[in-house]
This record gives sequence, structure tokens and C-alpha cells, in this order.
Amino acid sequence: MAQDYSRTRRSSNRRKSNEPRVPAWVWLFTGCVLGAFIMFLMRLSQLDPVQRIADSKTTSSSSAKVAKKESKPTQPKFDFYEVLKETRVSIPELTDKDNTVSSDEPPAQTDTYEYILQVASFKNVDDAEELRVQLLLLNLDARVERAEVRKGDTWNRVLVGPFESRSMLAKARSTLVSNHHEALVLKRMKAPAP
Repeated sequence: MAQDYSRTRRSSNRRKSNEPRVPAWVWLFTGCVLGAFIMFLMRLSQLDPVQRIADSKTTSSSSAKVAKKESKPTQPKFDFYEVLKETRVSIPELTDKDNTVSSDEPPAQTDTYEYILQVASFKNVDDAEELRVQLLLLNLDARVERAEVRKGDTWNRVLVGPFESRSMLAKARSTLVSNHHEALVLKRMKAPAP
């Protein structure tokens, strides 16, 4: 009787392909771990037993010293008290000429400028007054000022201020911006006091 050998070959090939294979990265990882363990054992065998004990004693004694240093905080030493006692400062004597102020000179003014915010400018006075009322309702000191730009061309400016400090100016400007009004900062000379 004749046998069909082709069927038996196919079934054996099927069995081999169905067997699970271990990925290459698993073998690589296992080899690295095993090599590291062998290196650790070789390093451990090279150490003498006496050296191991000495290393452990120095480690424990150094940690005890560190603990003592940390437990006792050092007090700061201030030498400037003694230095101040020893230091002498000489103050020159003032004469009457240095001490007097002439009455002919006006006192110097440090703030000669004032800051004003210009909110808008209108040709029509009624529009300017309407905006001034809106700004007054926002608790801002608003006024309308007439200005002649060209000959015969008059504009009505809506101004807020003057402000004594920049912080007040910034606060008023942020109030205007939050209410959808853009303002222009104007810097002017202060009017002389009467």
C-alpha cells in the first residue's frame, strides 16, 4: 500500500509554527540582569572581611558626627557692636551762612506738571455734555473744555482730572477702560496758585 507522505509533512510544519516563541528583547533583558548580578558578586568577593567592617565603622562614626553637628546649632557672632563703639564720626560745624535760607528765592516745586485724561473730543457741545454726565456717574471728576484747533474750528474736549498722583491716574484710566472708553494722557504745566 502506498502512503501519502505529503500530509504528514504538513501536519508537522503546523505543529512547529504553533509553538510560542520568546521575543528577543526578553533574552536581552535577562542577559543584562544576569551580567549585573555576576559583576556584583565579583566585586563583593574582592573586598576583605576586615575592610568591610572598617567601612561600616567609618560610615557609622561619620553619621554620628553629622548628627551631633546638626543637633547643636551655632549661635551667630555679631562684631559690629564693638566696632560701633570704637568708631568716631566727626560732624563739621555749621555756620549761620550755611543754615539760613534766603527769602528772595521761591521754594522749589518738585511737581510742576499735572496729568489729565482726555476721553473724547466733540464738535457738538451736547454730545460732550452727555459723555461728561456718564463719567460723573462713574464717580470721575469730568469737565468739558473748549479748544480752538484752527481759526474758527472749535472742539469740545471731555477731560477727567487733574490727578495728584500716578496711582490715581492709573485707577481712573482702568475705570474708563472697563467702561469701554479709551483715554489719552495729557501732561500740562500746573496753573500758578493765586
